[in-house]
Amino acid sequence: MLPCKLISLILLLGLAQASNTFESLSGVPRGWTRVKAASGDENIKLRLSLKQQNLATFYDKLLEVSTPDHPQYGNHYSGHELRSLLQPTDETSDTVVSWLQDNNITTINHEGEYMLFSTTVAKASTLLDTTFNWYTNPDTSKPILRTLSYTVPAEIAPHINFVQPTTRFSTLQPRYTSSQIKYQTDMSPAKWAATQVNASCANMVTPTCLLDLYNVHYKADPNNGNTVGYASFLEEYARNADTVQFEQALAPYAMGQSFNVVQFNGGLNDQASTNDSGEANLDNQYIIGISSPTPVTEFSVGGRGPLVPDGDQPDPANSQNEPYLDFLVSLMALPNEQIPNVISISYGENEQEIPAAYAMQVCNMFAQLGARGKTVIFASGDSGVGDFCLANDGSNRTTFNAQFPSSCPYVTAVGGTASIAPERAVFFSSGGFSDIWARPAYQDAAVTSYLSKIGDKNKGLFNASGRAFPDVSAQSNNFAVVDKGVLGFSRGTSAAAPVFAGVVAMLNSARVSQGMPPMGFMNPWLYSNSTSAMNDITTGASTGCNGLTRFNGRPNGSPIIPGASWNATDGWDPVSGIGTPDFGKMLDLSTPGVPNTGGVRRRSGVWRAGR
Repeated sequence: MLPCKLISLILLLGLAQASNTFESLSGVPRGWTRVKAASGDENIKLRLSLKQQNLATFYDKLLEVSTPDHPQYGNHYSGHELRSLLQPTDETSDTVVSWLQDNNITTINHEGEYMLFSTTVAKASTLLDTTFNWYTNPDTSKPILRTLSYTVPAEIAPHINFVQPTTRFSTLQPRYTSSQIKYQTDMSPAKWAATQVNASCANMVTPTCLLDLYNVHYKADPNNGNTVGYASFLEEYARNADTVQFEQALAPYAMGQSFNVVQFNGGLNDQASTNDSGEANLDNQYIIGISSPTPVTEFSVGGRGPLVPDGDQPDPANSQNEPYLDFLVSLMALPNEQIPNVISISYGENEQEIPAAYAMQVCNMFAQLGARGKTVIFASGDSGVGDFCLANDGSNRTTFNAQFPSSCPYVTAVGGTASIAPERAVFFSSGGFSDIWARPAYQDAAVTSYLSKIGDKNKGLFNASGRAFPDVSAQSNNFAVVDKGVLGFSRGTSAAAPVFAGVVAMLNSARVSQGMPPMGFMNPWLYSNSTSAMNDITTGASTGCNGLTRFNGRPNGSPIIPGASWNATDGWDPVSGIGTPDFGKMLDLSTPGVPNTGGVRRRSGVWRAGR
């Protein structure tokens, strides 16, 4: 018979081996402060991500339908086909449900590869063997409920990707600034019709100068089923009245075109909101301005502000909302015909601040959209090589910062340019190399060529084998935007993303009108086919890691890296990608034989709709 102490030791070892610290942070993330411990009777809503099956097969199929010379190119999948391929096994679902039920969590909403459940902090703490606290950040409006680590049983770990929001401290921000806006109080159409605006984008950027700069003269068909959309987070809503004024003043060929609004996760369409609407208006006005008359949809997504109270979630706390996942889960539930063929998103955050498992699952969902024939476009970011250039893994390494989600290999990341004749890479355009994803084969030749040119420059400050971004670029400075009835000027890659989205929407309109599929996940096409259809940007550079916050110049405590930059050069580079679009050339490659005519053209200094 074994001694009691030995039996106790064996039991303790067994318990230790029966659970794993599943996710953990090295400390409280930069900018966040613990306020207080959470009360056990507070409510919390969590989303659990299940392991999918057939992932390797899925990624192979994605590349098949996205690679121009493959026999399956353009044969996109339906939502039902993807769900059948990727759905978790019955064993995975049953095992996780049993675990939750054993911990007195019985009300579970099973949504494909996700399980959503509400419970108390006390039960969640027991389930995950953790302690929840309230945290604040001066850049967010309300405290959030989070933990620095959590544990799951060893038999559960192989079946899940994550449970969130737990270790996810979001600093989601729009990729633009209006800090230097100069307002014009008289926005009457008569005033602006009489104003001679430089049509070359030299003194301010407008849709008409962009159409000329990027050779977009095609006339889209508004009735062929092609659509384009964008996502609005953080309680921003595009304003109908601002759209009307913008069209009257700066896009008269689009007058009368409005936009649809689809609301996800408690997102609103508050036309009287006093919140910032600059990002939403920028996205909306330039997508309409470039792709008109293609129908436009705004996805208004809740995710930061108070929840609409319900029985399981009575407290309007800020802790339970997570915009990316809620947006993607809602979007993926729609049939293909209800999802726009191009989706532009101008929000992001530092890659290292995102739990890797969470980032990989969100990226996987963007890949699924690509397999369904949808192009996902992201602003690359406005921090150049990096803003706060210190690793957060406890090593205190000085490092450049990649940006998420623009570092995901399955989105098209858009950097920024400014000036004309020539266009130059702009100093704030984010770019670099991911620390999560390896470099995909589709960009291997372009990126390897770049790395051979720079030699040892910036060695040790970035992951040379990582996914490189941005992929492309577009104008991003001095954009004229109507916001709350006045004209202002905005800058940031938030401006570049909707411009490129509008260009792709026009390509899709031509393809759909010819009975062809939309572009879908277009990075393999861009790197293999269309480099000759891009305007290569060879001047300018990004900057960063100078110890100052971008744009406002306040000290941020970052290590200073003298001379930190990425230079624009021949071919791909980490500030402008493979360049800015020449729509006419892209149209020739994507839809041979379709003329680039019928749309907006400049005649004798005046912009008119073509015939």
